[in-house]
Amino acid sequence: MTAAQDTRERERDRRKVFADLTPLRASAHYRRLWFGSTVSWVGQGMTALAVSLQVYDITRSPFSVGLVGLFALVPLTVFGLYGGAIADTVDRRKLGLASASGSAALSVALAGAAFAGFHHVWFLYGIVALQAVCNALNAPARSSMIPRLLPPEQLRAANALNSMVMTFGTLVGPSLGGLIVGFAGYQTAYLVDAVAFTASLYAMWRLPSMLPERTGSKRASVLDGLRFLATRPNLRMTFFSDFCAMILAHPRALFPAVAVLWYGGDARTTGLLVAAPAFGALLGGVLSGWQGRIRHHGQAILLAVASWGTAVAVFGLTRNLWLGLLLLALAGYSDTVSMIFRNTMMQVAAPDEMRGRLQGVFIVVVAGGPRLGDFLAGAVADLTSPAVAITGGGIACVVAIGLLALYGRGFRRYDAHDPTP
Repeated sequence: MTAAQDTRERERDRRKVFADLTPLRASAHYRRLWFGSTVSWVGQGMTALAVSLQVYDITRSPFSVGLVGLFALVPLTVFGLYGGAIADTVDRRKLGLASASGSAALSVALAGAAFAGFHHVWFLYGIVALQAVCNALNAPARSSMIPRLLPPEQLRAANALNSMVMTFGTLVGPSLGGLIVGFAGYQTAYLVDAVAFTASLYAMWRLPSMLPERTGSKRASVLDGLRFLATRPNLRMTFFSDFCAMILAHPRALFPAVAVLWYGGDARTTGLLVAAPAFGALLGGVLSGWQGRIRHHGQAILLAVASWGTAVAVFGLTRNLWLGLLLLALAGYSDTVSMIFRNTMMQVAAPDEMRGRLQGVFIVVVAGGPRLGDFLAGAVADLTSPAVAITGGGIACVVAIGLLALYGRGFRRYDAHDPTP
């Protein structure tokens, strides 16, 4: 590339505001995988809501509905690590096909039971647990495929596009599921989810073989993956930084109380509080074009997590609903920025033979961190008040990420043009 071409390229990067669509244009395999994931996430969001509604319809117990999350969390956490190890051992394409097929079959089972009038809570809990196992196997395989489909310089843009998939599914899936259940029953929502999986299955089917690029033994153990992570300070810091946000400053569990005590609202107010971070997260993916000119990904992660903590802390001080929603949207935006750069570091700086296991650890952190954060926020709020729990948690997050910044000098200097794990 000539100096003039390089200058024009940098100028184009400076003008970018919206998400970089280059990965979708450059790779047909990635384009199909992205579209299939989008459709599947919407379908899964529909099923998640439909199961919760059906459990409540059977039991009339909020506690029973809460157990749905527990039956999903435990298998996802346990099998997440092993799913990553399997993805580093077998053909990832075949693993993705098998696990997506399993999820589709389970949606068919839900629909069949609903059509047959087989309404039993234990059956729904069992299906939810098995779906979590399939997701724990599918996610590391799918994530570790992407660096094989795209060049390293496009992975940041791909992760921004992937973040939009997850957030779009989270926002649209439950809303669409509620409409379908209301008009056509649970069985229709489950059938739509099963059909939605065909897009993901087709994308996986068209992929080439994805055997891990192994340099040593064919055996891929979970412990070897953890040992690798323990000796790679930059990759390890991506997880520590996420813990600061998700454990110390995660106010979601307090939204029902906040809606009533601070804003004099009801369930609709709670819904707005829940939706605001998701909307901000979606904007984080849509308005991600500027991120392409960031070289020091570690610094970007530290600043994004500090921004999350600051937004949460100020949210704890405000009593204006619209200002509070704006602050929560800013927190969601910051979280997406952090996630994009964290994922990119894991994909670029880690060798192919370790990518599945690192994604397995990522699943455990993403699944378990917010639950620990919910518990901590609830415990502190019970001992003090929601305001102390939220503002104190935000301040603790900023202090903790500041200490990590002082400790992780190499993380601050991490250069995307010369990635070191």
